[in-house]
Formats: sequence, structure tokens, C-alpha cells
Amino acid sequence: MSSKIEKLKHLYNLARLGGGQERINKQHENNKLTARERIQYLLDEASFEEVGALVTHRTTDFNMAYKVFYGDGVITGYGTINGRLVYVYAQDFTVFGGSLSETHAEKICKLLDMAIKVGAPVIGLNDSGGARIQEGVRSLGGYADIFYRNVQASGVIPQISAIMGPCAGGAVYSPAITDFTIMVENSSYMFVTGPSVVKTVTNEDVSSEELGGAHTHASKSGVAHKKSLNDVQCLDDIKKLLSYLPQNNKETAKKIDYALNDEVREVLSDCVPENPNKPYDMNTVIEGIIDTDSFYEIHKEYAESIIVGFARLGGRSIGIVANQPMSFAGVLGVRSSRKAARFIRFCDCFNIPLLVLVDVPGFLPGTYQEWNGIITHGAKLLYAFSEATVPRITVITRKAYGGAYDVMNSKHIGADLNFAWPGAEIAVMGAKGASEIIFKKEISKAANPEEKLMEKEQEYAEKFANPYEAAKRGFIDEVILPKDTRRKLLKGFAMLENKIVEGPKRKHGNIPL
Repeated sequence: MSSKIEKLKHLYNLARLGGGQERINKQHENNKLTARERIQYLLDEASFEEVGALVTHRTTDFNMAYKVFYGDGVITGYGTINGRLVYVYAQDFTVFGGSLSETHAEKICKLLDMAIKVGAPVIGLNDSGGARIQEGVRSLGGYADIFYRNVQASGVIPQISAIMGPCAGGAVYSPAITDFTIMVENSSYMFVTGPSVVKTVTNEDVSSEELGGAHTHASKSGVAHKKSLNDVQCLDDIKKLLSYLPQNNKETAKKIDYALNDEVREVLSDCVPENPNKPYDMNTVIEGIIDTDSFYEIHKEYAESIIVGFARLGGRSIGIVANQPMSFAGVLGVRSSRKAARFIRFCDCFNIPLLVLVDVPGFLPGTYQEWNGIITHGAKLLYAFSEATVPRITVITRKAYGGAYDVMNSKHIGADLNFAWPGAEIAVMGAKGASEIIFKKEISKAANPEEKLMEKEQEYAEKFANPYEAAKRGFIDEVILPKDTRRKLLKGFAMLENKIVEGPKRKHGNIPL
């Protein structure tokens, strides 16, 4: 029996060694942790239980029968993060460059199947050269098997992808289906076709970093929700993100103990300038409302005219969607609409209440916006809010003009509570533009057109550029003092905690993709 035990120990030692010490050293030289080191740092101490450590590939072509590594390039298993069960897989770049084989894919699929059954998050640590070309269509089939399970898990359990090395070709689609993608700067990249193919087909010279690096995807494409400086920060980001999320779609995020005090925040009284055309930082408003230092922003560098992220309010996890007047006056565009819509739908999937802070002058005009489908993308945002059944509260801090007023979680599309600050302007458009249209003839005939325009602008502003017309009709539930906003929101979300909405029966809606 002792010899058999020794054999078992020997096999597990081989599995733990991955592609060998020389390749492990190479990983460290590239400022990257190994797959096992990543799992060890991510999970609670001694909590990881590996599944499939002795799996090997089945390929005999191209002398592969003589190149066998236990685990076959991916480490799979389960453990805990801050005591919460999670499933994790980490591709091992020291084994065939982390390339995906038939058995490699089977291990990931088995993990996803278990996670769906149990109802716990899945975290994928991606570091792979792509499909294992020695296996041909079998590796391609393996990718598709994973994609299918990602889709089945979508909206059932949170799925987080970390890109900690190369991720190219078919490998990119699994992270794209998951809920959040975090990339490591200077050591990770994602693209469907690499620089050499781009050069051949389009004659463009571009580096891997420029084509699909962390900065590119965090700021230009929006593929990455967050970028991290290194492996350790990336794993810390995963831990923090997970703290705002529930285990699955049947649960709510864990509430942190919070003792209610005097919740009046005087700092909010001076956030919005008297001049309606002067920008201000919506982050100041957010920080003035939420629990101290609890905001975790998503997509920070992408579509900056809108802010999305998680925070805590009285210990509760909430999702925040807010226009940002510091960027293009907070207008809605192609990218910002898509960014917000995706975030809203995630929050709705996982029972995370939504707080919407509105200061929006409208949709961004121009040929680029129209030719790139602002109509469809704006409709995505409208659809996402209208579809959401979680508690939804809106606060209009300043401007809410035109169709953007409707889209930004107005009462008309199902918001539960709608507040406005006293300086809020709710109208079809700004007073100046409206006056130029309504009083066009009167202004043109005046002895002093500029003076007449100012007079009519003031007249229009007094009648419509305020929250009271909307309040008279019940479109605004209450006009509140800025300093009372946090107190009102605490009470509002507590009141809505047991909200239930039964929608019409259907297979699924048809969101304007």
C-alpha cells in the first residue's frame, strides 16, 4: 500500500509542477504569477480544493503522446473568498502556453456545471495562447462547449474573467460573455486576430498592446471593465468586486452592519453651481450620498459622460448610474448608452437596487452618433431601465431635457421613487433653445432682438425650467433639499426592499441589439 501512496504523491507533485521549474521561472521573469500562485492569493488560506488534477490530454498526433502534463494546462476547483464559496479555474501558461485542448475544456465545463447547480460565482483566470492546434477541431469544439455554458450561467451566477496574459482568437468570447472582465496592464491582451494577420489583411502596423492591450480595451473598446497594474492588484480587484455581489440570482448581496446616525449631508448643498452651464464633478455628489469610501467604479475610462459602479448605502449594496457633467456635459451617446444598459441589466439579474443621478442635456448630436446607431443604442438604455424590476430611485440634480429625461429612469418607465433638487430643470430643451423656437417671430420683430430673447428666455425658465411642473403631475414624487438626499434614499430603499414585480409571461424580450 505504501508504494501506491508514494505513486499518488508523485503524480500530484508532477501536477503541481505544471510545465516544469524552468517555465515557472520564465513566468516570474515576465512579472507574472503562476496559475497556482494566483489561486493561492485569490482564495482564503488553505480553502482551495482542486478538481481534475490528474487529467491528461488524449492526443497522439504530432508526437503528443510523449508530451503529457498532469492537469493539461488548467487548474480547476473550488474554495472560499472571505468565507464565500466560489469556483475558479486558472489557465497554466507553463503547460503548452495554456492552450486549450479537448480535456482542458472539459475541466472548465465540469466546473461551470457544478457552479450552476450549486449557485456560486465562477472566476476565470485566463492566460492562454488559444486553441491547441495539434487537436484541430476538437479544441474548437471545446471552446464552443465553454461558450454554451457561459450563456446558461448568465444571469444565474456571477461570472468574472481576469485576463492575465494572452487571450486571442476564439478564447476572447468566453470573457466577453461573462459579466466582468479585468485586464492586467502590459502583460495581457485580447484580440480576435493578431497584429500579423492585421498587417497581412489591412496593411496596418500595430503592436499587440496597441491592438488589444488593457488600456485599449479599458478606454476605446469597452471590452475591459477595469484594468489593473499587476497580477496582485487584479486579484484584489476581483475580491473587492465580489464583495458587492450575491452568490446567485436567488439571493441578495450581503448587507454590512450599519448604525443609522444623523444622515444629513451638508456637503451636497454646494455641489451644483448656480450657473446652469458650469460643469461639476458628479463623483462629489456620489461620495456625498453613499457610505464613506464605498464606491467601486466600473468602466471608469470608457464613455466618461456616464458613471456606473457599485456602492453601499446604509450597508446595502447598490448600483449607481449617473450622468457626468464634466464630460460632454453628461450627454448620452452611443458608448455611454451601451455602457449603462449593460450595467443596469447586470444589477437587475442579481437583485442589486439602482440609484440614478440625473444631469443630462439630451443625446449627443452629430453624424458619428447617427451613423453609428445612437437610436438603437439609446433604445438599449431605455429597454434596460424599463425591463428592470429591482428597486429603482432617481434623483435629478440639475438638467433633465428631452428624450434623455424619459430614458434616465423616469417615472414613466417604471422608477419607484423620483426626487429632484430645487434647481432641477425638467423640460423638452434648455430655455434659450426653446425661446428661440417658440418666440421666433416676436424676437425677430423686436427693436432689440437680443434683449427680447433674454426676456423670453427668463419667461420660459420661470415656467418650465424647474421641478414643480413635473411635481404637480406626480412625475416627481418630492422636491428635496440636497442635504436630505442620503436620508431620503436610505428610507426609500428600505421601503422598497421587498418589492415584487410580476411581468407578462414570455420566453424573453427582444432587446434592440
